[in-house]
Amino acid sequence: MRDPRLEKLADVLVNYSVGVKKDQLVRISGGSESRMLIVELYRQVLAAGAHAFVRTGFEELDEVFLKNGDDAQLAFVNPITVAEVERIDCHIGIWADENTRAKSNVDPKRMGIQQAARKPIMETFLKRASSGDLRWVGTQYPTQGSAQDAEMSLAEYEEFVFSAGLLHHADPVASWKKISERQQRLTDFMNGKRDYHVVAANGTDVRMSVENRLWINCDGHENFPDGEVFTGPVIDSVNGQINFSFPAVHHGRECDGVKLTFKDGKVIDAHATKGEQFLFSMLDMDAGSRFLGECAIGTNFGITRYTRNTLFDEKIGGTVHFALGAGYPETGNSNESGLHWDMVVDLREGGFVEIDGEKVNVDGKFVREGYPNP
Repeated sequence: MRDPRLEKLADVLVNYSVGVKKDQLVRISGGSESRMLIVELYRQVLAAGAHAFVRTGFEELDEVFLKNGDDAQLAFVNPITVAEVERIDCHIGIWADENTRAKSNVDPKRMGIQQAARKPIMETFLKRASSGDLRWVGTQYPTQGSAQDAEMSLAEYEEFVFSAGLLHHADPVASWKKISERQQRLTDFMNGKRDYHVVAANGTDVRMSVENRLWINCDGHENFPDGEVFTGPVIDSVNGQINFSFPAVHHGRECDGVKLTFKDGKVIDAHATKGEQFLFSMLDMDAGSRFLGECAIGTNFGITRYTRNTLFDEKIGGTVHFALGAGYPETGNSNESGLHWDMVVDLREGGFVEIDGEKVNVDGKFVREGYPNP
């Protein structure tokens, strides 16, 4: 039986998020657990007059590859994947891990080799997205594994996911456009500023330059659900301490109590109470992995709880996040890395965001009328 929520989600992703046009080449990728959504997306892409193709697989294959492939295989850059990224007009990606901890026992150095090998693919993807030649969106399909991570039943998690995307609204697109207007006011204010400073009650105190950087309004076009404004800092300008509030999850591996010290842009000291060796392996992945590619402010006040899923956690209204590794070229940040790892700082227990000496968010709430707020 077709799920009307998936039909509505597919409609929003195809016709709003990526805005598929007639005759475009559209890649749909997702695990086997997301097949019901893949079918609805395929249907919508065809209805838009475009050409759809599907890349799907079993999550066990990645574990087999990481545990059994030799170094040459791990470092292999698949020319077919490269050709796809160079040619497709749109990409719709679905995260749908049934076992989110499947790679918990994989050697992090082997994961680092695999991710470093994807660097040229990521660079091509990001550059084409920055130029507007490639439109993309990523979304979450509710699975038992993700529900367990979030400490919810599957039914509760489904409700959480679909509500975060405003799919319970009669016209979700109209609702996202209203959110976009509020976020654009914030984005317009942030653009043209120079000094970005974040202080939190957990000991975070970090400052960086965003001079000549572009702040971007994320309103459901590249992540869905969405709700943030972001940019990339001047790479060598980051100085201070960032203590992350929640466990940081990357490819199923969890690091908790992460504390990073930056000097002239680079992480010079790092600690974690859990997963510290994995953290070190990711920091040492390549030349760009100890630098920040992104700084951002979460604006989705409909998401209030931590779920061990970056798609949702980085959007929590009242938080900020920073990403180690690759930057988005459209912001002006040129950091290159096979890593892009978002980690979150919660301001709701005390803290502020300051731009050029003016506070824009205090204790997790924006100070101006017309900005996103609960």
